[in-house]
Amino acid sequence: MIRTAGEHGLLVETGSLELSHRVDAALREERPEGVVEIVPGPETVLVVAPGADQGRLRARLESVVREESGRAAAGDAPDRPLVTIPVVYDGADLDSVAKLAGISADEVIARHTGRELVVGWLGFAPGFAYLTGLDPVLEMPRLDTPRTSVPAGSVAIAGPYSAVYPTASPGGWRLIGRTPVRVWDVTADPPSLFRPGTRVRFEAA
Repeated sequence: MIRTAGEHGLLVETGSLELSHRVDAALREERPEGVVEIVPGPETVLVVAPGADQGRLRARLESVVREESGRAAAGDAPDRPLVTIPVVYDGADLDSVAKLAGISADEVIARHTGRELVVGWLGFAPGFAYLTGLDPVLEMPRLDTPRTSVPAGSVAIAGPYSAVYPTASPGGWRLIGRTPVRVWDVTADPPSLFRPGTRVRFEAA
């Protein structure tokens, strides 16, 4: 279903993260006329197009959803880039995560590096990517009291997600390490190292 979202937007309800990624990629590859912003979410894609022919854009979006749904049903796997992030695992919460999980700190590291994660969507702050696919043993609640400042490059976990803090900011995620990799750079094109659908693998540095 496609709903009107404000004066210039259309919200595509995809029903799944997988289809959101496919629709987002298809629209970026062949951006419809007038579209200035594409914002994928867990089960939606927001398309902002000031001044565009809404009827024509809606028809285009419906066509993209049909095409990508068909490709997904046929098992057509999209080509997704892989980003490897080196991590120094010395985070302030590493030992407490290990204790809560009932495993050693070394096993926390092994489980965090042992899976390929996928960028689900970006939110909270520019360049902040929610990485899906975290080992269930590492799923932890956020801190009861968030930190007033978390350094850029901090590698963290919370709930079923992992993340790399793109800039210094307040945050309540549990810190397990740090990386020198800049995942957000306003001078780069695009500024974010992560895009929805990007595969991410952490490795111990």
